[in-house]
Amino acid sequence: MSVTEDVNGAAPIPEERLRARTSTRPPWDEEPTAVGQGLKGLALVLICAAVLVPLYTVLLTSLSTQDTITRAGGLVLVPGEITLDAYRQVLSGGVVTRAVLVSVGITTVGTAVSMVVSVLGAYGLSRPGSYGHRTILFTLLITMFFGAGMIPTYLLVSNLGLIDSYWSLILPTAVSAFNVLLLRGFFTGIDASLIDSARIDGAGDWRILTRIVLPMSKAVTAVIALFYAVGYWNAFFQATLYINDSTKQPLQVVLRSFVLQGVDVPGALDVGSGQVASLAVQMAVVVIAIVPVLLVYPFVQKHFSSGVMIGAVKG
Repeated sequence: MSVTEDVNGAAPIPEERLRARTSTRPPWDEEPTAVGQGLKGLALVLICAAVLVPLYTVLLTSLSTQDTITRAGGLVLVPGEITLDAYRQVLSGGVVTRAVLVSVGITTVGTAVSMVVSVLGAYGLSRPGSYGHRTILFTLLITMFFGAGMIPTYLLVSNLGLIDSYWSLILPTAVSAFNVLLLRGFFTGIDASLIDSARIDGAGDWRILTRIVLPMSKAVTAVIALFYAVGYWNAFFQATLYINDSTKQPLQVVLRSFVLQGVDVPGALDVGSGQVASLAVQMAVVVIAIVPVLLVYPFVQKHFSSGVMIGAVKG
């Protein structure tokens, strides 16, 4: 049996064992087989189908006439006669249009408030020696694991006079401890020499934040803004608790009333009248609730991959 000297001149290693040691690779480094590649492709196709087919069905149903929906027996899978009557009815200035405007306003204002508070809080916590640094950080960590509960939160909102106020949908969820800590982790990783150089040149914290820190944090701020925006746009439970005025309800509450509870959209006629089908109107409301997120995502997609990996890879 041939042997090979160890690198350190210690006991010799048989070539068979050395060859086995160098040829053994972890499973993720192995060359994929044809069967494995085929199964992966099949899995991806099934996942895409599970996501796209329901969206396709909802969109096609919202664009279909009453006759097409009747022939399909409900949701439409095969295209028939196409019409935009359902969208004209929904967006004709009624309750759905008002709910869309409410949701857009809450999402816009809420995301702006949350981003300002989160960025300022994260930057302050990322600076060593800032006032109350450890106490505030410890308090944030506690809120991630322990919450006040629904009843105390409702009593607080009620005592502040925010019932039936749009601010009740913004202020209770304005700050996410997880998002603040994520921003803080990124801000902490910025090279301290850049900030020190800026301070030597006479820059204050505001200028450092706006001219140095934020331009270098586009990926993480885009992802956090997307998280906040999606949360505000999909806000439903808070609206059912704090909003009693039907004219102030956001789109998600209206969507639930029309689609799940079977409430007719104001102005929708019964299916026997030959007018717009109620199912098409319901699906049009669903599409309107989905489309804004789909329109915003492409603009932040280039930052999303790098943003969600922040803090996950070290080295």
